[in-house]
Amino acid sequence: MRIIFVKFREISQKYPIVRGMASYSVIWPTANLLQQKIMGKEEFDYTEAVRFSLYGSLYVAPTLYCWLKCASYLWPKANLKSAITKALVEQVTYSPAAMCSFFFGMSFLELKPVSECIEEVKIKFWPTYKVAICVWPILQTINFALIPERNRVVYVSVCSLVWTCFLAYMKASAAKRKEKDLGINDINPKIMLENKAQSNVRTGHMQIPLLR
Repeated sequence: MRIIFVKFREISQKYPIVRGMASYSVIWPTANLLQQKIMGKEEFDYTEAVRFSLYGSLYVAPTLYCWLKCASYLWPKANLKSAITKALVEQVTYSPAAMCSFFFGMSFLELKPVSECIEEVKIKFWPTYKVAICVWPILQTINFALIPERNRVVYVSVCSLVWTCFLAYMKASAAKRKEKDLGINDINPKIMLENKAQSNVRTGHMQIPLLR
């Protein structure tokens, strides 16, 4: 076991992206399970957690790593001004693309039609983005100013534990809203039939005196 750990440490030091992928493969499903617990699910949906693990490790970590490398190349100085610049640029470049990818990609992993995936992006993007621009500029300024480049993906993955809980909540809110809408649609026909029956009874009472 120790040999495996030492080997992984050597590989992760040589290839920082591997460290990021490993951390995201654990942190994202953990955040999803926490979100399920907070929302009061009686049983964990482990299939959903696996989807979060796959998406986080195979898509989010590599794309985030590439963005951080590009940002360091474009603004190499490790001062506060450069850190703020990178954090602000991220909010109008990487962040919107990452959010759209999340809602589309996770829906696609659920085997939903492409049209539904696009619709989910349209519904969820703006409310999520409004929260993101209040949180991530501060976290990323700290990241770019204080955290060594080799550890930046890991730092973001730790910060994203809470953020991913929020993303999982936003992702799940559509399903709950759909269930609620279906419940209303199921109830409405019953209410209409009851109202119609009551209306017919009243009409019958009104017509009896006329027949007499």
